[in-house]
Amino acid sequence: MSHSPSALPWLEPGDAFPAVESTWDGQTDAPGLLAAGGDLSVDTLCKAYANGIFPWFSKGQPILWWSPDPRMVLTVANFRLRRSLRKVLARFVADVRCEIQFDTAFAQVISACAGTSRHGQPGTWIVPNMVQAYTHLHEAGHAHSVETWVNGQLAGGLYFVALGHAVFGESMFSHANDASKIALAALACFCLEHRISAIDCQQNTAHLASLGAAEMPRGVFLEHIRHAKEQPAPLWHFSPLYWNHILSA
Repeated sequence: MSHSPSALPWLEPGDAFPAVESTWDGQTDAPGLLAAGGDLSVDTLCKAYANGIFPWFSKGQPILWWSPDPRMVLTVANFRLRRSLRKVLARFVADVRCEIQFDTAFAQVISACAGTSRHGQPGTWIVPNMVQAYTHLHEAGHAHSVETWVNGQLAGGLYFVALGHAVFGESMFSHANDASKIALAALACFCLEHRISAIDCQQNTAHLASLGAAEMPRGVFLEHIRHAKEQPAPLWHFSPLYWNHILSA
């Protein structure tokens, strides 16, 4: 059973994370808040995600670590392709000027995401040290971008963390209508192709729910991570053939 600590644990760089059951679930203003402090090194971030923990904080705040219960998760078999998005995707796939790429513009994607709101809050949570940390994570092969390109221009996309088959969505952006939804659809198709069962969405939003994501008990989510992270990492490259997983259904 979870309980609320009397004081938020403070981490020094290299400290182990507290058990996720010690989050402030009883605090209505900060459900899922686990600890503060520590560092954003590649090793720390990998340990965090492997235990269902992620950083989220704004300018002027210390590093804050979260593990909400329940967890919002997109089971990729449940990805919801509404009729309007199906039509958009069909036009996108048929247009030779449009394509999906992975990992060709990570810096552009995370920069664009930094100006996009998250969970209804201003986009300032992707502060400069977060950009630097996830850039290092990308260079280490654990963070990736999905990019929607239209006529040679980056129209939208998202970035995510991956440990084996454990995939953790982080943020998305659009410079054109539905461009981020197309990127998420591409990631869902990639996961279906490579038998990756779920994409972590962290917290519940109406937008994610409309695409098929649903809340999952944290214990079930952690059990999923334990198995998924041990699977061999796929080659993060998108083929147009992957669209058949949702467009031919």
